[in-house]
Amino acid sequence: MTTLADRYDPGPQISHAGIINIGTRDIEKSLWFFRDILGMEEVERHGNVAYLRAYQELVHHSLVLTQQDQAIVNSYSFRTRRPEDVELFHHELQRLEVESLEIPAGTETGRGTAVRFLLPGGGHPFELYYDIDRPEPKEELRSKLPSNSSRRRGLGVRRLDHFNIQTAPGSINQAEQWVRDVLGFKRREYAYIPDSPNTVMASWMSVTPQMHDLAMVANREEKTGQLHHLAYNLENMSDALTAADILRDLDVAFGVGPGKHGIGQAMYLYVHDPGSDHRVELYAGGYLIFEPDHSALEWKPVDFPEGLTWYGDPIDVTPGSRGRDTTGAAGLEHPFLVTA
Repeated sequence: MTTLADRYDPGPQISHAGIINIGTRDIEKSLWFFRDILGMEEVERHGNVAYLRAYQELVHHSLVLTQQDQAIVNSYSFRTRRPEDVELFHHELQRLEVESLEIPAGTETGRGTAVRFLLPGGGHPFELYYDIDRPEPKEELRSKLPSNSSRRRGLGVRRLDHFNIQTAPGSINQAEQWVRDVLGFKRREYAYIPDSPNTVMASWMSVTPQMHDLAMVANREEKTGQLHHLAYNLENMSDALTAADILRDLDVAFGVGPGKHGIGQAMYLYVHDPGSDHRVELYAGGYLIFEPDHSALEWKPVDFPEGLTWYGDPIDVTPGSRGRDTTGAAGLEHPFLVTA
């Protein structure tokens, strides 16, 4: 007997932000940071590629570390709601004349077939997938809690939270609208550029009850295809304070924080992976959205500083500041390293 939902087809949909594949110049330093300090599990390692997951992620991985000369983002991957949605999105990309590639199952260990394309207006390499393995935890890391993929260790990041990406002001409206129209993201909070009131300065969007799974910001240096940060979720706001104390003692480079965003109302701590220098946000708290008719909230220029920092260390975005640093991305034809 079919369920009521089976009689209707909502079309292809995105479930959540699932995986990020980042290049690192020193994979051992990156593993020290993500595995030994943040507490992620190294699920598999094949030569110069390592697969990791946080302690409440039951799937194969949410992070891929790839040793390479350039510390760039190789892919941002989003899981679809149904297996067939990968193919349906692929057909939609073809209809829209967006060049795309099929990434065979196993190219990324533990993950099924994906479709890869560059975000129109953004240039970011997006991948859409559904199938992913659910390996059993290693015996020495096994938790008594079945909702955990392993015991909590280190600073205890529990799951991938969101991506914050940037593109040029001249193309951000196209990219942000495309993400909403084609991938189904909902705008939750946003701001316009003060001297260009029809141009998005920043938009926080989600497909889940989170305030954002994807943030998109206008890059002040007119760059496209940029990553500002990837974020991993902590259980409590106090965990961010503990992380600051521990990371300071380990000489891990701080960006800014700890503090609390007005936008999203979460505690933040920005640090940099010592192997790659990609910025990582340790993110705790925040609010959830359950109302289907939630209206996007606009931040006016006079209030925007409080949106960035409600309290705590302010985020410095002045020219030449560390807060402006971003990392680039691979192109459509990036040569994936097939593991054996």
